[in-house]
Amino acid sequence: MNHNSEELEIIETAAACDGDLLGAEMIVAALRAELVQYVWGYPGGAALPIYDALIQQNHVRHILVRHEQGALHAADGFARATGQVGVALVTSGPGVTNAVTGIATARFDSIPMVVIAANVPTNLIGEDAFQECDAVGITRPITKHNFMVRKVSELPRVLKTAFYLATSGRPGPVFVDVPKDVLVDRAPFAYPQSVQIRSYSSPKHGHERQIQRAADALARAKRPYIYVGGGVVLADAADSLKELVDLVGFPITTTLMGLGAFPGTDQRNLGMPGMHGTYEANMAMHNCDVLLALGARFDDRVIGNSEEFSSVNRTIIHIDIDPSSISKRVKVDIPIVADLRIVISQLASKLRRIATRQDLTEWWSAISAWRARECLAYDNVGERLRPQFVLEQLRQLVDDDTIICSDVGQHQMWVAQYYKFQKPRRWINSGGLGTMGVGLPYGIGAKLGKPESDVIVVTGDGSIQMCIQELSTCMQYGINVKVLCLNNRSLGMVRQQQHVDHRGRYAHSYMESLPDFVKLAEAYGHVGLRVETKGAVHEALRTLVETRDRTVFLEVVIDPSERVWPMIRSGMGLTQMLLNEDDIG
Repeated sequence: MNHNSEELEIIETAAACDGDLLGAEMIVAALRAELVQYVWGYPGGAALPIYDALIQQNHVRHILVRHEQGALHAADGFARATGQVGVALVTSGPGVTNAVTGIATARFDSIPMVVIAANVPTNLIGEDAFQECDAVGITRPITKHNFMVRKVSELPRVLKTAFYLATSGRPGPVFVDVPKDVLVDRAPFAYPQSVQIRSYSSPKHGHERQIQRAADALARAKRPYIYVGGGVVLADAADSLKELVDLVGFPITTTLMGLGAFPGTDQRNLGMPGMHGTYEANMAMHNCDVLLALGARFDDRVIGNSEEFSSVNRTIIHIDIDPSSISKRVKVDIPIVADLRIVISQLASKLRRIATRQDLTEWWSAISAWRARECLAYDNVGERLRPQFVLEQLRQLVDDDTIICSDVGQHQMWVAQYYKFQKPRRWINSGGLGTMGVGLPYGIGAKLGKPESDVIVVTGDGSIQMCIQELSTCMQYGINVKVLCLNNRSLGMVRQQQHVDHRGRYAHSYMESLPDFVKLAEAYGHVGLRVETKGAVHEALRTLVETRDRTVFLEVVIDPSERVWPMIRSGMGLTQMLLNEDDIG
């Protein structure tokens, strides 16, 4: 990272504090050295020394959430929107356990975060002390790495290493557990400028021979296809990807986590693949002869049944920063472990030197035939209030820089299908873990990270209630996000799967007692709106978008029978798509 003179001065000042510092003061000094702007957290007894150090300075701003899960999701949303490290602070015991879902969410989607937790004093660890739990043991499976700091002198090195690990290679959350006696102990403070870990390295450039093999395979392909995952967004490689696609003219598909890595309205973009992807994207994935996978992990929700997927004779090129992702679910033919932004440019350079270009006319004709199925078409006649219509109306009112933060459910899939993202880091959602409740705290983190951008939270009546208390955080700090709640009075995605796979036995998927969301928003001090008719949608959305100085909560009561189509049943292959109700059988 390149720093300006003011940033360098901050780093040098924080790294060379005169005299001894308390462990808690070291944490704050390290955050300042890492140019951390915000920390999201919730205080508790063990963490109070850190809070005491925070309140005595003005460089690192603490945001008090209403639940530790909200802290982790807000830090996560900040990181997704900015590409910087999100930082969260929790106390011992329930503070740590409340943070677990947020840590796991970030780990699944490779989000750079540093989570700092206070613990009981070292002499009480293992004694079942008040608010003690095995924080390291609990978080080890859901972090990139975790630390228990036993001596205050270790803190500077551990914190520097935590930030380095969070951002290098495949990003992810790093957990730092600090007992209370370490927080109140003193030692000289010198923050390292760099860190070296002998057993850990992060490759940059791809192997030249492998890149040449990939270029040769792509040049010979008659049915090439580019499969883009969230790694392209995390690597800030969208420009390199656009350069490559402009060069070769291949069709491309972007996964749920890769939306925005390539313009959604470009005709070469076939849309999202997988369980709720487009017919043309999935048929192209199944029928291609050379598949170039960029920063994608062949997730089960993307490729469907892995045995059926692997039964097709195709050449697979897989480029990823994480060697453990290569051939994990699908055996690949040409693996390349490297930084995506660099290696995509390397690949484009080699393709330019290949004089012959294949004729893709037949391949595009096949794709055009699949597109003619119009799998995302819906009946917009009459007064039935459909979510697809609402989201298309929203897209017309906002610019390409608007950030959309989504909860998890049917509304998430409808946004992915109909919104058409044009730029990376404008689509923030939980992909791998599928965590309900992330939307509002994601919006808080994204808005603080990108204050110049409008931030809209798209949620459902089920998801919003999981972290709705963070409306209070919005009011306290003047964080003016916009909330669009598509209310279908049910846990829509659960209900859809019960409809498809369980013969309509809707076990506990209907919300029989919902709050008055308008009054609830107003009770938190915000603007509340409700729409129940199709004709009122446009004006309400305009109010939502154009209100800049207040948080607005717009509830749109949609048809509860609306489904997300297409759909692939669990365990089925890409060619076994359900395009509508008639295909259920």
